Amino acid sequence: MYFSNRSHDTQYPLSGPIFQETKAEDGSGNYLYLIDPSSYALSRVGPYSGILGPYAVDSTSSYAVTNVRNLWGMQIANLKTGEIITATILNHPPGDAGLLHGIAWTPDQSEVWENSSGSDPHVYIWRMLNPTSPILKDKLALRSGRGSHWLTFDVKGDYGYVAPIKNSDDGTEIFNARTHASVGVIGSSEDMLEIDFANGKISQVGDQYGIGRR
Repeated sequence: MYFSNRSHDTQYPLSGPIFQETKAEDGSGNYLYLIDPSSYALSRVGPYSGILGPYAVDSTSSYAVTNVRNLWGMQIANLKTGEIITATILNHPPGDAGLLHGIAWTPDQSEVWENSSGSDPHVYIWRMLNPTSPILKDKLALRSGRGSHWLTFDVKGDYGYVAPIKNSDDGTEIFNARTHASVGVIGSSEDMLEIDFANGKISQVGDQYGIGRR
């Protein structure tokens, strides 16, 4: 199935369908595409205010949160109605937003964590008890003093992992997902995947994209 010459991130969250985005600058990059995995029927949501960056879908495929180019904040799509809500970071750093890169639901879907731009060493936390009215509730400062590129959570929702910008010597910083306290640093990696075992067999698998699990 052809989207454009710049197809990018693909997700298959818990409730499906398959989601696809593109970085194309011909207008097609301003939409999120939904693919029925059985019929391959294609639909789309949008247009968004700009070309899409990283995104994450909740557990029932009801809402998708998205980094969008040239937006200090995020956009939330109601996947049932097609409505798109914009949440803006009011006291953001000066200058153009570029592309804030990295966004994830906490597994219980009470919060969305959003990385900032490559020059802003903060993670923004949105309260999502009502996904159509997100509230900015916290801002975490990274130990590196530099920006980040990706983030995700463990399956239980105990820890958030914030990966640095690509090709950086900075580590992946670990936060207590409930208190928002920084608790340590591990080696740099955005391609983290939790695999849990029980009695020698795989019992559950996480996801690098930070999908909802409620």
